[in-house]
Amino acid sequence: MSEMLAGNIVVTGTNRGIGLELIKQLAQNTAEGTHIYACCREPGGTSAEALRALPTQYPGKITVIKLDMSDEDSISAAVLAVSRQIGADGLNLLINNAAVNKPALPAPLSATGKEHMMEVYETNVAGPFILTKLFLPLLQRAAERGSAENGNTMSCRRSAIINISTLISSIEKCPETFPVAQMYPYRTSKAALNMLTRCQAEDFKMHNILVTAIHPGWVRTDMGGEEAPLTTQDSVLGMLNVMSSLSNKDSGKLLDWQGDIIPW
Repeated sequence: MSEMLAGNIVVTGTNRGIGLELIKQLAQNTAEGTHIYACCREPGGTSAEALRALPTQYPGKITVIKLDMSDEDSISAAVLAVSRQIGADGLNLLINNAAVNKPALPAPLSATGKEHMMEVYETNVAGPFILTKLFLPLLQRAAERGSAENGNTMSCRRSAIINISTLISSIEKCPETFPVAQMYPYRTSKAALNMLTRCQAEDFKMHNILVTAIHPGWVRTDMGGEEAPLTTQDSVLGMLNVMSSLSNKDSGKLLDWQGDIIPW
């Protein structure tokens, strides 16, 4: 990594897959004094056993937080819990990773209803919107604390929002990717997340808060399937390398896990 990530970091959707691997690698490869808030819907459930083991493995570095991105009360409670622990230091990095895909793959049009569109949009777009809005004062605080040292330079060490997006959100690339999986709700929600990224980048640049969307690649997870070429380890290693080198020029962009620009 060009610059080791540090400070207070929040990651959503961390009980499995890419989110769980993000917590593992952040715990291993961040600067001393970093604290990671690992958010998931059911911290006490069987699907979060691997996540619950990590705070013991990395004492004092990880706090598990209950967070349901489809529930505004849950989002508010999670922000309050994190705020109480962070105090005056502010939030350096928010990674909006939590997402759902419905109906089940291959998710053709014939199997997709209004309820799928609304449920996916609620978690994948409205959730990150509300969470980021509520965390904005803490992100501003971190950006302000770095003003003397960094001036107007933005980075993930200072104050940043990373929205985990996807190649199949690209409108330009749709003719290439659509035959593989139609996934109407997921595609359209992630395209909306890209616009949210652009809006936030414009809105927050006055505060020197960086906002970037990143495609993790086609990853071997429950959502990606067994045919995916990338492991979670390689995807997350690549994304963290990209995050560690982001600056002002990358705010408002959609990049892939290797740092290449994906067209809107």
